[in-house]
Parts: sequence; structure tokens; C-alpha cells
Amino acid sequence: MRSELFHNTERAAQPGSFVLQNPRMLKVDLAGTGGYFFALQGSMVAYQGDVDFAYEGAGGVAKLLKKALTGEGMSLMKVSGNGDVFLARDADEIFLLQLEGESVTVSGRNVLAFESTLGWDINRVEGASMLSGGLFNTTFSGHGVLAITTYGTPVVLNVDVPTYVDMQSAVLWSTSLHSTIRKTVRLGAMIGRGSGEAYQLGLQGQGIVVVQASEGHPVPTQA
Repeated sequence: MRSELFHNTERAAQPGSFVLQNPRMLKVDLAGTGGYFFALQGSMVAYQGDVDFAYEGAGGVAKLLKKALTGEGMSLMKVSGNGDVFLARDADEIFLLQLEGESVTVSGRNVLAFESTLGWDINRVEGASMLSGGLFNTTFSGHGVLAITTYGTPVVLNVDVPTYVDMQSAVLWSTSLHSTIRKTVRLGAMIGRGSGEAYQLGLQGQGIVVVQASEGHPVPTQA
């Protein structure tokens, strides 16, 4: 049997590693991960071996309360056992970040999976208020791998001058950056991807911000 399909065969992975099978699918080898990792609930597309999936919720009572109050946060599952797990989300593009003592702020809707060695918490974005939507995101820190997804190919901007990003298009940014929320003066001006957003995320300092090529998946319309 011959087909270009077979060019997409499984890639080998080192024990305990996160490896991209292709730009839209992640393979995690549970061996050497300390026995488990965390993934977005419902993101498993296949697995091999003896693997258990346990509902993790928001990651503890404190985070659950923050999620309820803020709307931010992730519905997680704890993946444990022995074997290989394949993850994906709506055929979004997947990128791996190896944190080596750094910390980054990430939109919860862009998190696919992460190693249990990483610490994380839900925090209010500096400068945000209830009038601007009460922007809350998730901060990851420590040592380990974080897998994120983007809807559309992103761009990484080096922030060395004041930078402003559509709040729905901002995927992650350095925690070293100072954030503000900027209000558009002319509310009728369609300056962003959406219908005349009134607020943008402002970032200043030295660091990076990852911007996806959309505001996320379109919301299905009711018939």
C-alpha cells in the first residue's frame, strides 16, 4: 500500500518528552514525567498503553474560585500511567515552550498541556478593570514544557517600544512587561479584528508578546 498519508507516521520521542507529531498534534511519552502531566480536558485524540484520565477541574479549590469569579482558567485533566498520549485541539497550530526558570502570562484558552513541574496561577492583568472586561490570564513559571495552541499562524513581537494588541489576539507575553489597558478614543473606529473594540492590551518594557492571526474560533450562530 502506498500513499502520501504514510509520510505522517508516528515520530519517536525521548522518555518524558513532549514532541510535535506535526504542526497540529502533540505526542507526550508519560515515561519519565514523574508519572503524570496536565492537559486540556477533551484534548486527547489517541493513546497507547495503560493511561488514566482524571478530571482535574481548575486545578484546586482556590483556582476553581478564581475561575468562577473571573471566567479565566482551564478545565484540566490529569493524565497518568504508562504509554503515549496524543493531543490536539480543533486542528489549531501547536507550539512548545521550554521554561527554564522564566515566567510567562498566557491566555487560558490557548493552553493545551503542561508538565507537572510548572507552577501556575490565575492573575488579573495589570491595568485591567471591570470596565475593560476584567482581563484575567494564567501565569506559568518554573522549569518544564508548556504546549500552547493558536488559531492561525502567530507572530512573536519583540517589545522594546510601547506595543498594543487586540485583547482577544494576545496569546502570551513576558511577565517582565508592564501592562496597561488602552481605550480607543473613537468607539466607531474599526481598528481591530472585531467590530470596533474599545480596549487594547498595552505592553511596555523589554520582552515578547505572541499574537495570533485571529481573535479565536468564530462563535457558532444559532439557526
